[in-house]
Amino acid sequence: MNILRPGLLTTIQDLGRVGFQKYGVIVSGAMDSYALRIGNLLVGNDEGEAAFEITLTGPTIEFEQDILIAITGADLSPTIEKVPVPLYKPVYVRKGSVLQFGPCVSGCRAYMAFGGGFDIEEVMGSRSTYLRAGIGGHKGRALKAGDQLTINTGRPQSTRLIEELSTSSDRPFTTTSWSVATTFLQPVTKENTIRVIPGTHYERFTPESRQAFFDQTFSVTPQSDRMGYRLSGPSLELSEAFEVISEAVALGTIQVPSDGNPIVLLADRQTTGGYPRMAQVVSVDISLMAQLKPGDKVRFKEVTVQEAEQLYLKREHELSGLRAAVTFKL
Repeated sequence: MNILRPGLLTTIQDLGRVGFQKYGVIVSGAMDSYALRIGNLLVGNDEGEAAFEITLTGPTIEFEQDILIAITGADLSPTIEKVPVPLYKPVYVRKGSVLQFGPCVSGCRAYMAFGGGFDIEEVMGSRSTYLRAGIGGHKGRALKAGDQLTINTGRPQSTRLIEELSTSSDRPFTTTSWSVATTFLQPVTKENTIRVIPGTHYERFTPESRQAFFDQTFSVTPQSDRMGYRLSGPSLELSEAFEVISEAVALGTIQVPSDGNPIVLLADRQTTGGYPRMAQVVSVDISLMAQLKPGDKVRFKEVTVQEAEQLYLKREHELSGLRAAVTFKL
């Protein structure tokens, strides 16, 4: 494929570079791993195969071969030869077709999976792009106009679906009659609820700050990126100053620096942190958090560790059912 325009920030991401944080190498990977996994299932890939992560404005791509794709996550108005492309469905694209994106309708990050995945080398077991270190993905950077990428031959499931869809029409693209049910989606709304577990330093914040954290609304600021989301809202204050020893941080850790505005750590987070920790976002809500864009509103809701575990198991059970259903269709 040829990249005619790159979009605001389009990178190659998989499920991350696991096992190297002890050496100071961040995990990286898809911000919305749930959308990535579903996209890969739809084109017959392993769930962790690398795909495009597309932020707010998408690329323009010319395909030099027949290909199977699936677009999940945010709705960035994708079209092929000016015909709208459905989300959360396998899409067969004919050689010579041009795909482009339009206005952002909802969400922040779209994922485009390709049957077969990218023909690029792994770096420390992952194809994810780590921008600050310049490793992984395509030359360790975001896509640029003029880039050319090659897709591997897909699995038998992908090949069968391409053969089936390619004979049904001579249009630039065709798709299946089925799609992922809307029950699997977490749409972004005017005010989004993110569930959290109290953090290790939660009790060190003033009672007023603890109440405000759950009772008031925060906004995502423009100073947000893949490393973390900076939020504005009620200032969160400690009961008394204390020295925090730097320790390992996790995906979704909410730290509070001295200015009192919380930061939600995300895919490109550092390996350790020394700010007080107000809370920890539960794993199933990371995807929703990753789809928020500057100006979006968020409120936090406290849950227990047991509730968080049940939410995780429920999500994985649903995904297992989807995996079985897609395998049957392919």
